Amino acid sequence: MLVSCHYAEATGDWAVFDERVGFLEAPPLEPNQEENYGQPRVASESGTLYEHCLRSLQNGWKLGAHGLPLMGTGDWNDGMNKVGAGGKGESVWVAWFQIVCLERFAAVADRRGDEERARMCRHRAAQLRHAAETHAWDGQWYRRAYFDDGTPLGSRLNDECRIDSLAQSWAVLAGADARHAAAAVESAEGHLVKEADGLVLLFDPPFDKGHLHPGYVKGYVPGTRENGGQYTHAAVWLVQAVARLGWGDHAGDLLELLEPVRHADSAAGVARYKTEPYAVAGDVYGRPPHVGRGGWSWYTGAAGWLYQVALGEVLGVRRRGDRLVIDPCLPAAWGRCEITYRAGAAVYEIVIENPGKVERGVASVTVDGEPVAGREVPLAGEGIHRVEVRMG
Repeated sequence: MLVSCHYAEATGDWAVFDERVGFLEAPPLEPNQEENYGQPRVASESGTLYEHCLRSLQNGWKLGAHGLPLMGTGDWNDGMNKVGAGGKGESVWVAWFQIVCLERFAAVADRRGDEERARMCRHRAAQLRHAAETHAWDGQWYRRAYFDDGTPLGSRLNDECRIDSLAQSWAVLAGADARHAAAAVESAEGHLVKEADGLVLLFDPPFDKGHLHPGYVKGYVPGTRENGGQYTHAAVWLVQAVARLGWGDHAGDLLELLEPVRHADSAAGVARYKTEPYAVAGDVYGRPPHVGRGGWSWYTGAAGWLYQVALGEVLGVRRRGDRLVIDPCLPAAWGRCEITYRAGAAVYEIVIENPGKVERGVASVTVDGEPVAGREVPLAGEGIHRVEVRMG
């Protein structure tokens, strides 16, 4: 769903939703079965990509006592597979994620003249946003989930996993209450960014000997992988949230922490990191005696997100059909940056000047010396083009 919407927005290929795609089929889980490692079969039935997306929305619309989506045996962090195994636990992160998907898919439905589906998507997004603000706000940040018995997770009431990065960054991406979202990200930075160690943790404190039993994530050594280490996917989403808030200095600082080479810029760093400094690691350990040690190197998912956020959110260059939209969010110290962007046979040499040291705001854009309206650069068929952007 999210990828389909992103693809169509970036390429302008809205006809992709008319493409027919086969379904997969597999038996449903038994009442006491948490997972199945069987291989699904290709079904004889097929449907358009639009129908696939609608089915996914409908299948995910299962809400619990707080009006939040059921978590089942895991959401993004599949190591939290016991939080909702009884069928009542709820995920705050899934609420934020569904809001993003629902609102982006509503725009797809609008383009197709499907007013009923568009209204449904926006109504459900508003319903989830209300439920999250009512039941997930913990005072200084958002909770992560609710266990089957109603115990909150990711709350100041917890002795472990008091604050989880995902719920804070995705609150911004989902358009949560502006004051709450900003406070939540500030809390995430204060509790989870360990500048001295070069880390952006997933949550803190890690699970160890406390009374909460979220699932197999607790089986990892504290500070390792999803158990309170740096999980780079989530760290990048925090950068994205900070950029969406317009905090350019913060975004630049966080990006620097995530640069792999930074972990190996000294002999001591190389001995500590123990993995390739030229590829993005999926996780970096966060607790002694392994603080700063890399794991799951060459993790392409995290690398892909890092690239997208650095280019599209911080440098602010996004493709939208036959145009580039330029909206940088830069550290004030970056007086100038340059980007070479290739689109088919055309090359765009983009220079962003920031003489006023502002974090966000575009005063003017020219293409080959000619001013363009707003922040949109039309894409030509070929040739080399110089784009000059002046912030202010």
